Amino acid sequence: MASLPRVLLSTSSFSHCYCPQLTTISSLKLNPQPPTTTRRRRRFSVFAMAESNRTTVLVTGAGGRTGQIVYKKLKERSGEYIARGLVRSEESKEKIGGADDVFIGDITKADSIVPAIEGIDALVILTSAVPKMKPGFDPSKGGRPEFYFEEGANPEQVDWEGQKNQIDAAKAVGVKQIVLVGSMGGTDINHPLNSLGNGNILVWKRKAEQYLADSGIPYTIIRAGGLQDKEGGVRELLIGKDDELLQTETRTIARADVAEVCIQALQIEEAKCKALDLASKPEGTGTPTTDFKTLFSQVTTRF
Repeated sequence: MASLPRVLLSTSSFSHCYCPQLTTISSLKLNPQPPTTTRRRRRFSVFAMAESNRTTVLVTGAGGRTGQIVYKKLKERSGEYIARGLVRSEESKEKIGGADDVFIGDITKADSIVPAIEGIDALVILTSAVPKMKPGFDPSKGGRPEFYFEEGANPEQVDWEGQKNQIDAAKAVGVKQIVLVGSMGGTDINHPLNSLGNGNILVWKRKAEQYLADSGIPYTIIRAGGLQDKEGGVRELLIGKDDELLQTETRTIARADVAEVCIQALQIEEAKCKALDLASKPEGTGTPTTDFKTLFSQVTTRF
């Protein structure tokens, strides 16, 4: 059964259908209520209005190293966001706290992700196929390790079909924005990442990005450089296009910084309908980025 979009009531909507002052006066004249009942109604009204002003955001791939950070950051900003996560297994769910707002689903099976997506306002896609090293590699003997993708989890299935399923499901419920995190290198068919397990991972990622850009949904595509497990918020972020940053010495970025850019993209108009490459200067050089509106304003590319 097709999902129905959730209708959010704005503060202005409440002013037309509910007026605490008039209700209280009417109650005193026509149907006196104990003060505690009135207070309860007021508290409920304030709570309902606060709920309507928050953005419900689903993070897919929430069990991954970057996805975990995005999910955690959203939870920390509970005044602005209602966080949800989507993971592949019960083990991944427990790894990020096991809360009821974490759903288990397989993005390659469209029906399994519907419960997580129903009722959301925005989607952050952080799913990706992960190559595995074939056993038996001995670095002491030289040569290069060989890689493979698990059955049912190759880049075509995960990075193309799985992301397409997410975009289609999000469009069906009327999301206001999708943030998609990919990788730099997609302009080069001979990029080394494409040869891992013969998966052409960047080719399939690029196809999903194009599908999103053509979907009609406001989007932000973030093509991150080499991801590092380092502290965020202490480096100057760099914006690029068409893999130009790969020709420089600044080709990496902390996962925590990617996570912050994802969340900032949800609230800054200048981030919408744009695609960008993202890296950072080394820590200790430049000025740590805090003005994200200016950062997104530098982006001129829609794809």
